[in-house]
Order: sequence, then structure tokens, then C-alpha cells
Amino acid sequence: MNPPVFSLIQGTVPLLISIPHGGEVLPESFAERMTPAARLVADTDWHLARLYDFARGMGASMLRANYSRYVIDLNRSSTGESLYPGQTTTGLCPAETFRGEPVYAEGFAPPDAAETAERVDVYWRPYHEALQGEIDRLKGLFGQVLVWEAHSIASVLPRLFPGELPGLNVGTFDGKSCSPAMREAVVAATSAGAFSWVADGRFKGGFITRNYGRPAEGVHTVQLEMAQCLYMDESVPFGWRDDLACGVMPVVESMVRAAFSALP
Repeated sequence: MNPPVFSLIQGTVPLLISIPHGGEVLPESFAERMTPAARLVADTDWHLARLYDFARGMGASMLRANYSRYVIDLNRSSTGESLYPGQTTTGLCPAETFRGEPVYAEGFAPPDAAETAERVDVYWRPYHEALQGEIDRLKGLFGQVLVWEAHSIASVLPRLFPGELPGLNVGTFDGKSCSPAMREAVVAATSAGAFSWVADGRFKGGFITRNYGRPAEGVHTVQLEMAQCLYMDESVPFGWRDDLACGVMPVVESMVRAAFSALP
């Protein structure tokens, strides 16, 4: 039996951790059409609920997708337009992995418009309705809310970016998705750590960061795209590494706390 589309734990403070790419589930009806490379779901944002467990201790809400991004990418617009025009990206229902491998096996085509629309209705829309609902609940209680978009990615992916990705990639849609004070606080906390970082570089924030971030209306969004080499093995079976994670987790916690403290 397949799990629900998302898991939501409601918190008691105006902080919501969103993990749209943490899902690993591939329904058999999809998996049987996919390549062995795709069935590894290597492009998952692995272990982020564990990495952000400290936020639950803060009283934060946590919304996590249960299905693989190969089913549908919840951090894209439901209409599928590119977030980074002119750059290589994957689509709403990806046909290629981050490494350029085909998702669909020979003889099986990627989803057509009708199937894509069905996946939007079944998987994409429920996640976004839950996201909007939790934002509305927290904003109604507190007047302001911070949505922290939690992501991670392999540190070397030549198809998507040159060289090795900085360890911590902060995205605020060039300062549009949160207050200036919040962006400054996050940058200060990031730069105080021992890891390479950049703000609004290759990853400025995906659809969720850009669409829901409305600081003038009390909704602030910040995305963190982490290099996976900071806390896990980047090869199969993509295992958690305590020896690495213990170094970066305090920095991530400091970044989240800095952003949260900057809520007006």
C-alpha cells in the first residue's frame, strides 16, 4: 500500500520546514517503466528530516513529501516553466536524472500532457494545499511566518553546474523572498561557519521560495541547498554519516535560528 502524498507535523511556533524532494517512494506502476538508474532515486534530498530534527525541538512544523521527484517535482510550477531560463534543469515530471541518464526505459515515453495533469492533481496539488494551509494557520496565529525550504544535492554534477558546489547555498530569490534583515542574519550565520557558501548563486530558490515568499504580507521564505558531501555518502546506498553530519548540523541550526530570530 502506498503512503500518503505528504507527512505533516504541526508545530507551535511560526516556523515551517518544507522538504519537497525528500520522498523516496516510486509506485510500482511508475517504477516498472523506469530505468535501473532512475529506480535508485539518486536525486533524492536524502535524510533531511533527520538533519532538521533540531527544528522540531524548536516547535517548528515540518512538511515532507513521501514520493520521489521522478513522479513529480513539487518545487516546480504546475505549468512546468523553467526557473532558470537558459540553464540546464530537470522538468516538472523529469525525463532525465541530474546526471543526464534517462528516467524512462526504452519503449516507454515520459508522461504526456494528460498524465502530467493527473500527477499534478494527485501529487503536486495536495502538497501545495497543505503548504498553503500551514502557512495560513501559522500566520493567523502569529502574524508572521518563516518557511525554510530544505534541500540537498550531490556536490559534483557537471550537467547542472561547473566544478564543485559550495557547501551551503542560500537562496532568497535575490532578496525578494524574505526581509532584508532576515537575509543578512542568515548570511552572517552562514559565513560564521567553517563551510564554503554562497547567497543567491546558482540556486536562488525554487518555485516554493519564489511563489510563497511575500515578506510584505508576513510570509518569509529561505532556501538552503546543501552539498550532500557535508553529511552523507554521495554514492549508493547514500548513507548518513555521523562523522560528517556532526560538523555541519550546528551551522545549519544556527542559520535557521538566525532567520527565525529576524522575523519582524
